[in-house]
Amino acid sequence: TNQTYLSNVVNRYFGCHLKELVNTYRVEYAKELLRSGKCPPEELPQRCGFLSRSAFYAAFKKVTGVSPQRYMKYGQREKLSEPTEYV
Repeated sequence: TNQTYLSNVVNRYFGCHLKELVNTYRVEYAKELLRSGKCPPEELPQRCGFLSRSAFYAAFKKVTGVSPQRYMKYGQREKLSEPTEYV
């Protein structure tokens, strides 16, 4: 399928742009890796499909409202076990 068609379908059914939807799934994966401790924080951007660290940090903060470091800090202190919620 072509990108325009896929983008229109995502806009209609998910209420966001294709890039936002993909980044949301990438951030959810990053959160899983952070909670499990299976990935060093410096490897997260690449492992989750981001081309740069700054793009990863911006997307993570947009989706979660906090930085990855703060997310880890809260997770360790409060033992977060939040359910994964997809858009």
